[in-house]
Amino acid sequence: MPIDKELLDILACPKCKGDLTLTKGEDGLSCGACKLLYEIKDDIPIMLIEEATPLD
Repeated sequence: MPIDKELLDILACPKCKGDLTLTKGEDGLSCGACKLLYEIKDDIPIMLIEEATPLD
């Protein structure tokens, strides 16, 4: 089940409080400002800064 559009609209980056974008594979949320990727596991976004993956 993909992430709900309403949930995506209210989620914000926990580091900078900026907007998040769903990845093309719908397996993560990316923050353009912080250059971080928050994974989505079992349809649950993992919104912990220390668990985020840096984007290149």
